[in-house]
Amino acid sequence: MKNTDLNNPEYRTPLYQQWLQQLHLDFPLLVALFILSLIGLFVLYSATGQDIGEVQKQAIRLGFGFTIMLVLAQLTPQTLKRWTPGLFVLGVILLTLVILAGVQVKGAQRWLDLYFFRFQPSELMKLVAPMAVAWYLAETNLPPGIGKILASIVLLSVPVFLVAIEPDLGTSLLIASAGFFVLFLAGLRWRYLGGASLLLALMAWPIWSYMLRDYQRTRIKTFLNPENDPLGSGYHIIQSKIAIGSGGAYGKGWLNGTQSQLDFLPERSTDFIFAVFSEEFGMMGAIMLLLLYSFLILRGIYIATQAQDSYSRLLGGSISLTFFVYVFVNIGMVSGLLPVVGVPLPLISYGGTSIVTLLAGFGILMSIHTHRKMHAQ
Repeated sequence: MKNTDLNNPEYRTPLYQQWLQQLHLDFPLLVALFILSLIGLFVLYSATGQDIGEVQKQAIRLGFGFTIMLVLAQLTPQTLKRWTPGLFVLGVILLTLVILAGVQVKGAQRWLDLYFFRFQPSELMKLVAPMAVAWYLAETNLPPGIGKILASIVLLSVPVFLVAIEPDLGTSLLIASAGFFVLFLAGLRWRYLGGASLLLALMAWPIWSYMLRDYQRTRIKTFLNPENDPLGSGYHIIQSKIAIGSGGAYGKGWLNGTQSQLDFLPERSTDFIFAVFSEEFGMMGAIMLLLLYSFLILRGIYIATQAQDSYSRLLGGSISLTFFVYVFVNIGMVSGLLPVVGVPLPLISYGGTSIVTLLAGFGILMSIHTHRKMHAQ
């Protein structure tokens, strides 16, 4: 006889939710990521001049990324914790190989040629670096003391340094911020933050004079005054702001953006794709996109707060806040509020390894959330 007991949890839970629970997938995150990916494909079609081939390549990468997300969601946080030291060592080895024998593109040596495809190990470290710091701090009493903080900084500085000398300042800053968020969420005391801020201020001039390359200093000068060289270094950001402003409240319509379709907007399928989106869908479209991003970030933070162990809480919170940094830096960059550092707009910009890394991070979040539910039962 069919069970119709309304008090039975299996009867009350819709079939699709039971199926998703068996696959360890979080339904709200999955829907939001799927919608964002579809938006990305539509915008990319416009940004590439209606090149369906590029859209198909992006769709394949998204499919691979969602597959990786599904695989990682099946792993328990305890399994990820056990694998963390080995993954960190592997990541450092790969970064070293990039420096020694990497493929150089546009003056930067960031890729390994694996015959069938190119792989960017620095993208992997965006996940592995915070995993390593969370693994180290989870074994200690929190908040951490000064010794544990310094040891975490040393651990984090290895991949940050290796990525910075490729050179890839944007990715190195993202890796550093991901590790910093773990320290912050672990209960980093404010006096330590104040001391670090003072030290950074004192190091500003040496960094500017001796560590930054000429093109990096040019980017900062352009950020401060792009009109100083409107046809040279300031061209990108000036055209980007024109595209965003010309969209008005409701935009010019899909495929009707003049700045992008007439090739005034450079790097429109990668770093500056938000300008394409804003010109075609306007302020209202940008607000809706920001709301979608906000939902993903807040959902990730909620999952982190519900985690049952320190490693999961620290890692989940870091993944969510790092995703926020992605969005904030890219939109700030194309709007002229931040210097241009080459950070893609998550799941919208054309890319390969970065898409897989982002979706892998959400797979870890789903693992943290769904396996928590299993243990609670």
